Amino acid sequence: MANEFPRIGSAAELMALIDDIGFLPLLDSGIPGFSAEEIVDEDCRYVVFSDGGWDWPLWKWKGQIVTEMPCLYGKFFAGKAGFISRDWWADFCNYRRSKFPLPEDDTIESAILDTLRMMGSTITRELRAACGFNGKGMRSKFDGYITKLEMATYIVTEDFVYPRDKHGREYGWGWSLLNTPEALYGKEACTCSCTPEVSYKRLYEQFKKILPEATERQILKLIG
Repeated sequence: MANEFPRIGSAAELMALIDDIGFLPLLDSGIPGFSAEEIVDEDCRYVVFSDGGWDWPLWKWKGQIVTEMPCLYGKFFAGKAGFISRDWWADFCNYRRSKFPLPEDDTIESAILDTLRMMGSTITRELRAACGFNGKGMRSKFDGYITKLEMATYIVTEDFVYPRDKHGREYGWGWSLLNTPEALYGKEACTCSCTPEVSYKRLYEQFKKILPEATERQILKLIG
């Protein structure tokens, strides 16, 4: 049985839902009904036109939601992307960072994080080049490190940047504009006064509340 959420027809409605439940994967989460992709109206889903073009309102809402709500977006849920409201971010950080402490000096992860802090808001491909991940196979290898740092809550997506054609119109899938959550919202937004164990309990209870049909294993996978 799928978990029931209201049908969504606009970015504003999706923002309201994220604010209400706290967590929402963008695409298939492995839990029936628990993703933005599954709960949006039919006309907000991905469609391919006969001329080869495409439209996907949900995909285009991501930047608006992240910047206007605002909320945190990144690969937080078993390596899959999703949204976390500001109200729940401190607890999420508190628990995840207790499991994945800051990378030690002289590690690749530490070098990537230091480079991002120095550069500030940076699209993924520019950060990859600055970190020296050039050549065959380096893109996927670099993306793997970024995913690890997002899962550990040290990197988030600030917005999405799209190339423009000669008429000034945006096109393509866009690029993630990366940053640290501290740079975006301050250190206090990533700090919790309670222990990681208390944060874990809060997270667990919230997921049980919003996903009454989910199994224990599914919930623990989301918490990480």
